[in-house]
Parts: sequence; C-alpha cells; structure tokens
Amino acid sequence: MHPRLYLVTPPTFDLDEFERQLNQALEGGDIASLLISMPDANESDLQAAAKRLVPLAQAKEVAVLIENNTQIMGRSGADGLHVSGSDKDLEEAMQSFSEDRIIGHAGIKTRHEAMTVASMGVDYMFFGLLSLNQEEEPHRKSLDYGHWWSEVFETPCVILAGTSVSSVDTAAQTGAEFVAVREAVWNHPEGPKAAVEQANAILSTHTLAEAED
Repeated sequence: MHPRLYLVTPPTFDLDEFERQLNQALEGGDIASLLISMPDANESDLQAAAKRLVPLAQAKEVAVLIENNTQIMGRSGADGLHVSGSDKDLEEAMQSFSEDRIIGHAGIKTRHEAMTVASMGVDYMFFGLLSLNQEEEPHRKSLDYGHWWSEVFETPCVILAGTSVSSVDTAAQTGAEFVAVREAVWNHPEGPKAAVEQANAILSTHTLAEAED
C-alpha cells in the first residue's frame, strides 16, 4: 500500500475549461478523491459545477467531496462532505449526516483541536489551508501535523502538497495516507495528465507504515 492522490479543484474556474482539464487528469492514473472547493462561488455556480463534475469523476471510481454544503452534496450525488471550519461547524454538519457518506475536516489550529475532531468520527483529517497562498513546497506546519498524526492516530490524514509536483514526495514522507494537490496538477506545464502520472510515480515509491506490519 502507498499513499494516494487527492485532487482539489482550483478556487475559481471556467466550468467548460475545467471539465476538459479534469478529463485529462483522470486519464493520468489512480486518483482517490476529488474535492470541489469553490469558497467564493454562489449556490448556483457550485450546484452547476457539482452536477457536471461529480458523475465525471465517479465514472473513474473517484470519490467526490463537496466543501461545506450538505445540500449540494446530496443533490449532486457526491460521495461526501469536506468541512472547513471549527469543530462546532463539523458537529452541526454531522447532526443530519448519512453514515454512508464520507466526512472529512480541515482547518484545525492546535493538536488538541485535531484530537477533538477525530474523536467525533470523521473519516479523514486534512492538514493544510487552501485559503493560503501556496508555495512550491508544503507549509511546514502541515508537515509537522502529518508526521505527528500518522505516527499516533488511526484516522487517515491528507497533507496538502505545494505548487510543484516534486512536493508530493515531501508530503508523502510524513506517512500520510493521501496527498492533496491543486496547482501542481492544474498549472503543470505538460498538462494535468502528465502531472497525475508524475505524482503517482512519486507516491508509488512510498510504503504506508501499516502495510509494513
């Protein structure tokens, strides 16, 4: 077993153009998940994106997550919800959440908060802030959380890589089960397909700790 790829949409995009980019990425090999993250989009635009992108990714057996909108998650047939916010935001989202859907959380600020969130029954923890300007390499705090988490806790975690495909290697060294990529794929000079191929080649060189037991 090795870490798997977790794609994140750009924060803003032209839907027609991005649909073509996503198709190319899906041709590049294994992708575990796609997060539709459009923080500044209105309800209508997010719904339109989900309606087109969810079935496209699911046809390639990619689990699709919607950020912070349970209604659109349900209407689009997405596989789960990604909550960016506090543990109170997560608690509110989980009150009417179906057990057959995936739920993940991002945005923790302390280790104590991370442990509190994990105890609430999330399916994964996401370390890295999508709202920050990304650099070539992952942010140091994300890596620190990843090393700590993967050594101690069973709940899977996702580490946000940087803007270069080579940063996938740095993120995978934490022992995380998933590595999230955004700019490294969509802005790759050779295109999304080549980016996914290269990222998967890097991930294949890493073995998850539990697989060694």
